[in-house]
Amino acid sequence: MLLAIDIGNTNIVLGCFKDDELKFVVRISTNPSKTEDEYASKIRSILSIHEATPEIITGAIISSVVPPLNPIIKKAVKLVYGISPVMVEPGIKTGINLLCDNPSSVGSDLICACVAAHHLYGSPSLVIDMGTATKMLLMNDKGAFIGASIIPGVLMGLKMLSSGTAQLPQVNLEAPKSVSGKNTVDCMKSGVVYGNASLLDGMIDRFFEDYGKEIPVFATGGLCEMIVPHCKHEITIDENMVLKGLNILYKKNK
Repeated sequence: MLLAIDIGNTNIVLGCFKDDELKFVVRISTNPSKTEDEYASKIRSILSIHEATPEIITGAIISSVVPPLNPIIKKAVKLVYGISPVMVEPGIKTGINLLCDNPSSVGSDLICACVAAHHLYGSPSLVIDMGTATKMLLMNDKGAFIGASIIPGVLMGLKMLSSGTAQLPQVNLEAPKSVSGKNTVDCMKSGVVYGNASLLDGMIDRFFEDYGKEIPVFATGGLCEMIVPHCKHEITIDENMVLKGLNILYKKNK
């Protein structure tokens, strides 16, 4: 089995592939202060729950937006499984072009999402990756990444709304019955859920205008299923595009 690891600012997402089939996905909290021994214990324990024992993990690949954790997770994987993970970094074979001012600055998670979109669904496309930040990634008809927009994430906005005001409480991320809230909690839920859905709809229109025509739109990331169903545009949800991109990249580089 292949162990795919996506190190994000909030969570580390781990998925195991067998013959290109994603068997399961687990999440652990991102904590740069933990040691490789602590992460090794956590990874081995949580994967063993899904019967992914060390002897059946034959390869590993990592994407990361938290550089201090890279050597720690690499050592943890080596400690548990005896293998050196492939890192998604400059120089890796992707099969797509990065047509931007500084290709080496493009986040590895964004590269993985674009690789998955191109190889699994075709190009052109607009990919929305909803995590700590909301990223919108534009792919042209040749499968090249040609630009993006980075927006404060849904939970980031909700957290600031609660912590930055004296009278607004913390609320769950769920849609209220109506956009017109009748109490403080529903008013906040309306703003966060329907507000972010409207933001995506508006940005999609702008991307279509910028590209010159309408193109397929895909959404991924842990928060997409909470927001995207409330959008007016047709958007295909694939929550695990980054992991699927990692699987594709591993095969290209091994």
